[in-house]
Amino acid sequence: MCDDKANNPHDPDRRTVLQAAGAALVVGMAATSAVPASAQTAGEMPAASRNSAPLGARLQGIQHFGVTVQNMDRAFEFYTEVLGGSEVMRDGDFQGEAIHNTLLTDQEIEARKRRVNPRTMGVPDLKGGGQRLDVRFIQFDNVVIELLQYRDATQPMGKGDSFAEPHDHMSPAYPRSMHICFYIREDVDFNQFVRDLEAESARRGMTQVRANRVITVTSEQERLAAPMSANTNRITAGKSNGWSLIYCKGPEGEQLEFVQALGPVKKTFEEALSARRSKLAAN
Repeated sequence: MCDDKANNPHDPDRRTVLQAAGAALVVGMAATSAVPASAQTAGEMPAASRNSAPLGARLQGIQHFGVTVQNMDRAFEFYTEVLGGSEVMRDGDFQGEAIHNTLLTDQEIEARKRRVNPRTMGVPDLKGGGQRLDVRFIQFDNVVIELLQYRDATQPMGKGDSFAEPHDHMSPAYPRSMHICFYIREDVDFNQFVRDLEAESARRGMTQVRANRVITVTSEQERLAAPMSANTNRITAGKSNGWSLIYCKGPEGEQLEFVQALGPVKKTFEEALSARRSKLAAN
């Protein structure tokens, strides 16, 4: 059983630990610089030949991950104040034909194929202005997360209701499912981080933020009562030896993962990155 103090969501020491660890989170495994190796290689390439180079040489890596949210202010609070990201910028009230077609053409075509109103498929009317899109960008050490909210034009930015209801079934086993993976620093206690994450989120009323357990539980009460050692799945054999992980739902029901990579698996990722950089440098 977890002790009461450890699970107290109002413990200021726990909030301090979590925010410090959250500020140190890195999305991705092997990045050692804000500038990807492919960007460095592409920068050395003559401009005249860049457009005929392989596609990989024309990329600068992954710029951001986007998450469509139900409540913008709540999601923003989680990724900045709980996990320690920094706001880059915010923009919004996007509407009109160009942005509608940019984002939604494929779904409009699919609706016509099915002979249904696009609104019944969750396609907002940005073209006519009935709905609007707001965005906020949040910077972590080596990647940006974009929060997006589609809302009716009559709804206010930030706290307004979303246009479409969230999916009820959020199993990561569904095809097309994606998740955001945060890399916990090596000197951070994984089990304690998960405990503090849940406590701080609960303190803020973000009851959807719940991490899984590595032991079988059949109710929310059993999940909360599980020992703290059940917060982490530590792999000690095979190619993933040294990998620690747990899946967790975010405040909007989005799928999150938290990992640490130590020992053999860390070396595997480092060697893969080194090999990629050598290959790009040779081209």
